[in-house]
Amino acid sequence: MIVSFSFIRYRRLFIPLAFIAMAIHRLPLLFSTKCRFWKLMGCGRNGTFDLQPDWQQWSLMAVWESEDDFNDFNNNSFISWWWKTFTLEKWTLLSVPLASHGKWDGKDPFKMIDYDQNHTGAVAVLTRATIRFSKLKRFWTHVDPIAQIMTEAKGYLTSVGIGEAPFFRQATISIWDNMENMKAFAYGSKEHAEVIKKTRKEDWYSEELFARFKIISGSGTLNGVDPLSELK
Repeated sequence: MIVSFSFIRYRRLFIPLAFIAMAIHRLPLLFSTKCRFWKLMGCGRNGTFDLQPDWQQWSLMAVWESEDDFNDFNNNSFISWWWKTFTLEKWTLLSVPLASHGKWDGKDPFKMIDYDQNHTGAVAVLTRATIRFSKLKRFWTHVDPIAQIMTEAKGYLTSVGIGEAPFFRQATISIWDNMENMKAFAYGSKEHAEVIKKTRKEDWYSEELFARFKIISGSGTLNGVDPLSELK
C-alpha cells in the first residue's frame, strides 16, 4: 500500500476551476481500479484546522495498491494534466502507514496486515475528525493554542490543514523529523494531553481517525519550499 498526499496551488485567475475540479475529478477516481480510497479536500490558511480557507490551495489524499500505480496516475492521468495546466505548484508526499486507529466515512483506509514497528525516522501524522455540531464552539476554541505549541515543538517541519467540509469535517497532516520528537509533542505536551482528554470526556467527535506514516519521498514545493529539505 502507498498513500499519497498532494497539495496543489492554483493560479489566482483559475480559482473557479479549483471548485470545478472538486466535482469532475471525482469521476476518474471513482472508476479507478488501482485507487482504494481517496478524498478531495480544501486547505486552511494557517497549516492546521482553520476557519479561513485558502481558496488557491487544495488537496488529494489517495491510497494506491502500489507505487507503480501512483506513478501511472501521476504521469498519465487527466487529473495530473489538469494540475500541470492550471496550477502554480504542487507538493506530493508518498508514504506507507505505520499505524492507524479509527474510521473515515465508516472505513479503515490504511489497514494493513503488517506495520513497521521499528521505524524511527521521519514521520507524517494525519489527524481527522467529524465534529459534532453541538461541540463546534468547544473544538474551535482550542485549535489555535494547540497549533501554536505544535509549530514550536522540536522536530516539527510543517503541517497543512485539510477538510472535506467547512467547520465540522477537518483534518491536519503534520510532518516531523523523527518519531521521538513527534511522540514528545503528542504525549509530552501538557496542553495537548488535556485537550485530548476533553475530546474523550465531552465526546466532541462523531467519527475520528489517527494515523502515522513512514515517509517514502516528497516531490515539488509547498508555498515555495520543499518541506523535507531539512531531512536531505
